[in-house]
Amino acid sequence: MSLLVFLGLYRLAVSNQVQDLTVTSMRVSGLIHKEELPPVVPPQGGTRYIQVVGPSGRVVSSTPPLTGLPRLAMFTPRSDAMEAHQRICSPPGFPDDCLMVVVLRSSRPVGDYLVYGAAPAIPWYVNPAFLLLVGGASLLVTAATAAGTYRMVRRALAPVESVREELAEITGSDLSRRVPVPPQHDEIGALSSTVNQTLDRLQQAVEQQRRFASDAGHDLRSPITAMRTQVEDALLHPEDTDWVKMAEALVSSLDRLQAIVTDLLVLAKLDAGEKITRSYINMAELVRAEVGRRPRRRRVALRLQPGIVVSGDRLQLLRLLTNLLDNAERHATSTVTIIVGRDDGNAVLQVIDDGEGIPPDEREVVFQRFTRLSSGREKDTQGTGLGLAIARDVAEHHDGSLVIEDSPVGARFVLRLPLLTVP
Repeated sequence: MSLLVFLGLYRLAVSNQVQDLTVTSMRVSGLIHKEELPPVVPPQGGTRYIQVVGPSGRVVSSTPPLTGLPRLAMFTPRSDAMEAHQRICSPPGFPDDCLMVVVLRSSRPVGDYLVYGAAPAIPWYVNPAFLLLVGGASLLVTAATAAGTYRMVRRALAPVESVREELAEITGSDLSRRVPVPPQHDEIGALSSTVNQTLDRLQQAVEQQRRFASDAGHDLRSPITAMRTQVEDALLHPEDTDWVKMAEALVSSLDRLQAIVTDLLVLAKLDAGEKITRSYINMAELVRAEVGRRPRRRRVALRLQPGIVVSGDRLQLLRLLTNLLDNAERHATSTVTIIVGRDDGNAVLQVIDDGEGIPPDEREVVFQRFTRLSSGREKDTQGTGLGLAIARDVAEHHDGSLVIEDSPVGARFVLRLPLLTVP
């Protein structure tokens, strides 16, 4: 901005100087027309130097400082102009100075006279006092702008500092704290909201892991405690112990312990985001093969639509189907129905039992880890409470869903997976 001010003022000063020099040269040209030009021209106003060159090219008149000096400049007006001006440095008699020179043509019958008027060239800063004034004003404006910018940036970043301080105080043992959200609906407000949403998800994940660890410890402790009690009683009274019967009881507890550990390993792999080895899987064939392999505890009715193909991990989907069938056979009165079909671009697998069903308010509870309803505990004491949780995790890892929907009788588990179109 200061440079623009200097440039504009400099051009204005140069224009005024050229105008003054031109006016002075016109006065001297008037003396030539009146034939009153003296050999020595007195200084005229702001024009310090005047030099008149006659038709022969020789200096015929000048101001005292130029007396005896050769021509001040060699440039002349164009043939179609009466005036010209130039900035000349180191002219004769001024080795270290620059002059603004104006030349005016004065025509006479004997030839053309050239009237040169000159004055010290105006520097780029025009005037030292003006340079100090503008420089000081620029410094003040710059300082004021810097101070204002600093205050604005500090005020704008104050919420960020609050977020940083709050995040520094949050620890793994206390994830309930949240960062302050400023009232302004700007980028910082959006950042604070996103941070709080992330903390919400983190808190939920940590709490889920804590519950998982607590439940796993409880379920693992139960068979271990039972086995320890049995062994200790046997050691106290070895002569009264039926060792075969105790071994069978230990094997039963070990089977439950092994089932829990196996399910925990499956969940750990799913939680770790284990990469899925995908292949084309025909759902009808998968169901028919699994049902044919299993021992029949209940009658199984199949309604399988052919050509229902999905992309997925065969072992994981087989584990999902096994868990659903185990659950259905556990609660069915006489029959388990399996339906494979398609609906709105999805492959749909339904596993329906004719048991007592699940109340609507408990349909999401059964998918929680280590959750077993009272009816389930009565019918299968060896269950781990992880089968349905694993089934839902497998469905979600395959971009699908597993829910319980209404059924006229019993429980109806519905699996939906993206349907593939096989050419």
